Amino acid sequence: MATLYTYAQSGNSYKVRLLAAFLGIDLDLKEIDFIDDEQHSPDFLAINPRGEVPTLVDGDRVFRDSASILTYLAGTHSKNTWWSDDVVEQAAIIDWLAFAASWVQFGVFTARAIVSFGGPYNGLGRESNETTLREATKRGITSLKILDQALDGQDWLALGRPTVGDIAVFVYVALAPMGDISLEPYAHVRAWIERIKGLPNFFPIEGLDDPNYRRANPLQK
Repeated sequence: MATLYTYAQSGNSYKVRLLAAFLGIDLDLKEIDFIDDEQHSPDFLAINPRGEVPTLVDGDRVFRDSASILTYLAGTHSKNTWWSDDVVEQAAIIDWLAFAASWVQFGVFTARAIVSFGGPYNGLGRESNETTLREATKRGITSLKILDQALDGQDWLALGRPTVGDIAVFVYVALAPMGDISLEPYAHVRAWIERIKGLPNFFPIEGLDDPNYRRANPLQK
């Protein structure tokens, strides 16, 4: 059984756990306490020098990014559903993995981190300012417009079926209200979120149904 180092409130960790649920993969979950900075402990840095979760260890293989983990799990457990054997189709999926790692990460991800977790993270720690939040909000709104346009007339981001590209983009987009970015103007995005939530074995992450849960309970880790 592969070991997944994770943090329950990390959307990037949730992506991997969600795909594992969709595919019926059992993972040995090892919780890393980000609030207490366990990700920078010597033991964990020996596994992932980046000090990031998720990290997957499968035998002598170590994958240190959600995109690589999603690709690995989908490619080894469902080549023709959540992933593909065709290079053109792979490129279409990777296009959305890249969107998640850039537009989403430095938009709605950062806004959520600042508003609900007290800092931008993204390798920048907990120091924040109004400029960072304003830029993240602007980028987040632009990314939602791009996504809404892409979903106009199609149910899924690539290949006419759900892929790891959908999972990669979904999580922080669905959690955008935690960063005070409304999803209300984006009907196609909201319908797509509901389609993902309707997939067999779907389970939520905290904040999906209550974007104010951390602000209502500031002592919660």
